[in-house]
Amino acid sequence: MAQAPELKLVPTPGQTVGPFYGYALPFEKDNELVNQAHPNSVRLHGVVTDGKGEVIPDALLEIWQADENGKVVSRDGSLVRDGYTFTGWGRVAVDNVGHYTFTTVNPGPTEEGKAPFIMLTVFARGLLNRLFTRIYLPEDTAALAKDPLLASLPEDRRQSLIAAREEDGSLRFDIRLQGENETVFLSYPREN
Repeated sequence: MAQAPELKLVPTPGQTVGPFYGYALPFEKDNELVNQAHPNSVRLHGVVTDGKGEVIPDALLEIWQADENGKVVSRDGSLVRDGYTFTGWGRVAVDNVGHYTFTTVNPGPTEEGKAPFIMLTVFARGLLNRLFTRIYLPEDTAALAKDPLLASLPEDRRQSLIAAREEDGSLRFDIRLQGENETVFLSYPREN
């Protein structure tokens, strides 16, 4: 009896991210990890652009981060903002000119000597899968120099992961999806 030849199955691509439904994803104070009146609150903001440098008016961003002391918070109720409980997670839709804003705190290092960072995920039309990146704080240059992820990148690409501190203390982090000055995006291989 003849055997069928072995078939090599090729995975099909994921579907494009979206559409985003206005009634399902946004929730009250979704971009406020802390209240603006919190004594250590900081504004994290920027613009999302495509490969041509044009703004993307319908991206959705999520962040996860440690608190000011470097503790990774695990609390229920991330979707219900009570004004004082820090849950370490937030979501925001960009406005019609591609701008986003979070109110959060500067994360502390999760380990002694490590560079503090914020994880960021980008969802947008045309993406087959969400994109992951990190936002590093600019101040601790010694920790940044020793960071394994940053050290693995060419020097000219590292800057795309480091936020700029503005005069008012805000963090500015622009996201470029492709092309010149593209933000470095991370890949997390799936376990088999």
